[in-house]
Amino acid sequence: MTLPGEKTEPPLSRQDKRTRATKRRLLKAARELFAEKGMDLTTIDDITQRADLAKGTFYYHFSDKNEVIEMLIRQVMDGLVKLMNDRCREATDLSTLLESIIQAHIDYFSSRWEDFVLYYQGRADLKLKEGYSGLELPFIEYLEAIETLVEAVVMKDLDKPLLRRMGCAVAGFLSGYYSFAAIASEDEDVDANLQSLRGVLVSSLARFINGALIQDEKNQ
Repeated sequence: MTLPGEKTEPPLSRQDKRTRATKRRLLKAARELFAEKGMDLTTIDDITQRADLAKGTFYYHFSDKNEVIEMLIRQVMDGLVKLMNDRCREATDLSTLLESIIQAHIDYFSSRWEDFVLYYQGRADLKLKEGYSGLELPFIEYLEAIETLVEAVVMKDLDKPLLRRMGCAVAGFLSGYYSFAAIASEDEDVDANLQSLRGVLVSSLARFINGALIQDEKNQ
């Protein structure tokens, strides 16, 4: 039943359903290849061959490879931010918040290794002079989500540069651990290792943030 004032979306036609399915097929192929070969080495020919589609089909859905990369990273970062916000909803102190943020990352990437590779490659690309365009915004929004969560539990209006250092510290700890652990311990469960080290990460991050808060008070 449709309530008064509610809008209903018209049902998709068969053509629309086929179009969406083809686009998903191309994105899935690109996601797999970016994790296997990297964004730079993967070509549009690679993507269409993996998806078993004609090259012209790619250009019907996307203008270039950059658009695919931007869309995939947007999906990854939006999903991560949503889960992080959901898990941190009840956090009222810094340690609980940091525990929840770390657990959200563990839960999100534990079954999405290809998404983590995209996350890591996208982050590494941000400062390159010849990098892919359009990747900055999802990462900035991710940092802003962390900053908002931290500011809510410390219950202070903090300067933007201070908040940004805190957001970068949290994101850097997590992405740095994941990337190096994956390289150094290929046969081990990276998420289980991170879980066991969570207490160390929380205490280190809490110490950094509390130290920054104390320094900020002294400077005022």
